[in-house]
Amino acid sequence: MNMLLTQFGFVGGYQVIIILVVVLLLFGGKKIPELMKGLGSGIKEFKNASKEDSSEKIEDKK
Repeated sequence: MNMLLTQFGFVGGYQVIIILVVVLLLFGGKKIPELMKGLGSGIKEFKNASKEDSSEKIEDKK
């Protein structure tokens, strides 16, 4: 079980480099800033939604 988590659960240094090269080849240098901006705003929305959800749970307990 431990071996399974190690192989599929974590991304090492070489895997990150390979992923970055593939993304660069697929989308090109001009599209990457747009993709990162969209990813950043998506993460921001997710964090805000999770904060709202946790605050609703706290209010429900009171």
